[in-house]
Amino acid sequence: MPDDEEVTTRLVEVEQAILARTPENQIEPSIEAITQLMELMGDPQRTIPVVHITGTNGKTSTSRMIERLLRELGLRTGRFTSPHLSDIRERIAFDGEPVSPQRFVAAWDDIAPYLQIIDQRCADAGEPQINYFQVLTAMAFSAFADAPVDVAVLEVGLGGTWDSTNVADGQVAVITPIAIDHERLLGSTVEQIATEKAGIIKAGAVAVLGQQTRPAAEVLLARAGEVGADVVLDGQQVGLLSREIAVGGQLLSVRGLGGDYEDLFLPLHGEHQAHNLVTAIAAVEAFVGGGQERLDPDVVRTAVADMDSPGRLEVVRRSPTVVVDAAHNPAGAQVVADAMDEAFAFTRLVGLVAVLSEKDPEGILAALEPVLDEVVVTRTSSPRSVDPDDLAEVARDVFGEDRVHVARNLPEGLGMAVDLAERNGDLGAGVLATGSVTMAADVRTLLGLR
Repeated sequence: MPDDEEVTTRLVEVEQAILARTPENQIEPSIEAITQLMELMGDPQRTIPVVHITGTNGKTSTSRMIERLLRELGLRTGRFTSPHLSDIRERIAFDGEPVSPQRFVAAWDDIAPYLQIIDQRCADAGEPQINYFQVLTAMAFSAFADAPVDVAVLEVGLGGTWDSTNVADGQVAVITPIAIDHERLLGSTVEQIATEKAGIIKAGAVAVLGQQTRPAAEVLLARAGEVGADVVLDGQQVGLLSREIAVGGQLLSVRGLGGDYEDLFLPLHGEHQAHNLVTAIAAVEAFVGGGQERLDPDVVRTAVADMDSPGRLEVVRRSPTVVVDAAHNPAGAQVVADAMDEAFAFTRLVGLVAVLSEKDPEGILAALEPVLDEVVVTRTSSPRSVDPDDLAEVARDVFGEDRVHVARNLPEGLGMAVDLAERNGDLGAGVLATGSVTMAADVRTLLGLR
């Protein structure tokens, strides 16, 4: 058995090999290569029952909720989510914990010979090699099949139809609310985006749909009808019965497919997380009992009380309070603004915002403006982060000249935001750091969280 030093060395080598590939945001709209890779590997994704999750916002939180419920029911779980906050191994989890370095390296070693064959095929055909995200998808399937797990909870990376996770067929397909995002790849209308995401709904599956606009719902229902999938809608067969703000979260009652679940304490903020829980419970009911049986209410309460979602309205510091959120599009920013207004009683709130180049900075800032007294614009560690001076121009149009401050880098920006919050000795002030997943990850790292 290799010693710790050898494993650490191999882990670094594997990470570097994966990172050397085409970035996950540079995607060819095809799953042909990943399908061929899976075939060479013996189609491990066909050996595992799957719950598949897509949508625009809330995918990771909902995936974590589903996995936690399944685990409390006694099932051994594999979870594949993206992006990660601080460690690439977060993306592949067993029973709620990131894959070990040894198992991560072993997964790479398992797929490497087959990957080399597919890379050569792609090169011979003049096509791009399998990218960063697709490699991690293959590693996840290999690791889950090898374990084996009782169920894999898979979060789509982007879209649905041609996302690499779609080589698997989910018994349950969960689609969280759909909004405009990734227009270059998915389309510029909700209908176009919903069409791409509807591709994870497979024949005979159960499609659990979170709250959707009418245009998105029509597309998703049409897809379900085409493939003969059953449909569960938040607001129809299932829904939120009651919600009260509580210290550290919220107290909920939820109507599921099999019955009602009362007195659920969810230690997450925002009405959107309550609705994520609705879809999560329905998805688990559909998976374990076809939606015909009520889950043990005590099991559900225990699982819900233990749920978390790092980087999503997460308090990462006190005095002053610093909250991070990975919102990276206008719809997500609006949800954050609503939740901040509801869950926190700040007398003064300073924003710390950085946005990636392909996003909608004006829409994000406009959604946040009503809850922010001032905003510090900066950049994160991502090379795709918008230059602070360019972001400041947009921010001034939204906030006005006097409320906008510019920091050249994130450490400077965090210090500036904290100083602004503490100005005049206001003990009720806070900082909200948001605008991208990288923002949430970088602030957590700066403050020593993993």
